[in-house]
Amino acid sequence: MSEERSGANILVESLVRQGVEFVFGYPGGAVLPIYDALFQDERIRHILVRHEAGAAHAAEGYARATGKPGVVLVTSGPGATNAMTGVADAFMDSIPLVVITGQVPTSVIGSDAFQEADTIGMSRHCTKHNYLVRDPAQLAATIDEAFQIATTGRPGPVLIDIPKDVQIASALWHDGAPQRHIRYNPRERAEAGDIARAVSMIAAAERPVLYTGGGVINSGPRAAELLRELQAKTGAPVTSTLMGLGAFPADSADWLGMLGMHGTYEANMAMNQADLIVCVGARFDDRVTGRLDAFAPNSLKIHIDIDRSSINKTVHVDLPLVGDCAQVLAQILDGLGDHQTRDLSDWKARIDGWKQRNSLSYPRSEDAIAPQYAVQRLFEMTRDRDPIISTEVGQHQMWAAQHFHFFAPNRWLTSGGLGTMGYGLPAAIGAQCGHPDKLVIDIAGDASIQMNIQEMGTATQYRLPVKVFILNNEWMGMVRQWQELTYESRFSNSYSDSLPDFVKLAEAYGWKGIRIEDESQLDAGIQGMIDHDGPVIVDCLVAKDTNCFPMIPSGAAHTEMLLHGDEVVGTVSDEAKALV
Repeated sequence: MSEERSGANILVESLVRQGVEFVFGYPGGAVLPIYDALFQDERIRHILVRHEAGAAHAAEGYARATGKPGVVLVTSGPGATNAMTGVADAFMDSIPLVVITGQVPTSVIGSDAFQEADTIGMSRHCTKHNYLVRDPAQLAATIDEAFQIATTGRPGPVLIDIPKDVQIASALWHDGAPQRHIRYNPRERAEAGDIARAVSMIAAAERPVLYTGGGVINSGPRAAELLRELQAKTGAPVTSTLMGLGAFPADSADWLGMLGMHGTYEANMAMNQADLIVCVGARFDDRVTGRLDAFAPNSLKIHIDIDRSSINKTVHVDLPLVGDCAQVLAQILDGLGDHQTRDLSDWKARIDGWKQRNSLSYPRSEDAIAPQYAVQRLFEMTRDRDPIISTEVGQHQMWAAQHFHFFAPNRWLTSGGLGTMGYGLPAAIGAQCGHPDKLVIDIAGDASIQMNIQEMGTATQYRLPVKVFILNNEWMGMVRQWQELTYESRFSNSYSDSLPDFVKLAEAYGWKGIRIEDESQLDAGIQGMIDHDGPVIVDCLVAKDTNCFPMIPSGAAHTEMLLHGDEVVGTVSDEAKALV
């Protein structure tokens, strides 16, 4: 059936047709027609954030926790500019978003009209694609294509800029299923000959490592299942980037932990000494590789990635396999069939030796709570609840990655590529919307939590029982650590002076506030947080000068790790230290 509808109503109908449940946004003049259409339609639930950056991060959290695309709706000008950090964050971490921005009427575009910004130009480098829709008759097709681009291939944000007059003008609306557009058709399966070569390389490897990333999770739950099957078939140890945690269970004997700058000694040494690295859905980020000329110097490298541009971008690989992680892993498993892989007992014995270094050890004191211990207790006391964990960015983020363990995908939400302080609270809100019955916890730092702390009001309004667990050391902890290690302890503007009373702040927003000042209070405080059926802030006062180890200084190699106690494994050059 076809009928005339306003552009705003066509937009809403198109979102409903895409199965959209939530829209995260903030109204303004240039999107009032859309908000009026939403007011009259109860099929989509709008979540009113307190800042447009919160809208984008909440949509990211929803997308990562549910596997569905997140949807953002903001006004023109400052609405769009405020959201752009979250858009860039989603682009770096391959998170599917559809971002709808209002724009001034078409007749005044380019005239510096009130609240006009060049949203298309501004977003060009941090979106997969963007559109300026000038005709309401093009809205439905544009939205269908935007969702297709955002969710297929390498996921990412797509932005649709809609002038106000286009929202008001009428066009024909046609009922029916979303249209699939053939001009975007990413490759999903690798070539048969390349698969055969990969099978031979895997079967012959004596020191293989499976190096996994966020692409395994973005591909969907089947990819994580196939990764586990490949590991069981080959016996190869598994490591992961920050973004890939949860794709492989942390309680496996063959789990090496996270690799890279704050990864484990065994993960980094295994990568350095491997004869074959199978990279699955990762991109050889600089936080992982360290100094490029020293990265895995004697290994062959297979790279599975759906984004052709990521292959050979920073590290030359011997065999690229362009395709979706799940489909390519299935092809490799089919190819392995009854192939006998090598006996890896010698390799695993070497890895066991590296594990004996206990690189995640940390100091304990009777005078202050060790932040690592606080994270460990949080993990142990919530493990049976299978929680979703978000983080802000900083030391607490790395301690969470090291000491909170994950056994399934879509439980770990963090900002990787862009490293966005303020990500965790709105991301937790988005995740809680998608999983209303789940325990959702934002592990935060006292500085980072304040970046988007206004989103406490969003949680209150929608009765979302998110929990915030602050590791409060009264510093911008990672900045302080770098200043200590590389700038002779010149702590320039890294001290968090004039912190709020987080307990009183919680109460002001209608939350429960809990303060933990001593290790003896830790378990009771965590239990109180778990038991409360509404939102909670826990202000956990931890040791103020604890550093996050292991650490590979920027520009150093995997063999140049700093461990607890300032022990240096290998030699850290002055040049490498200067690059931190």
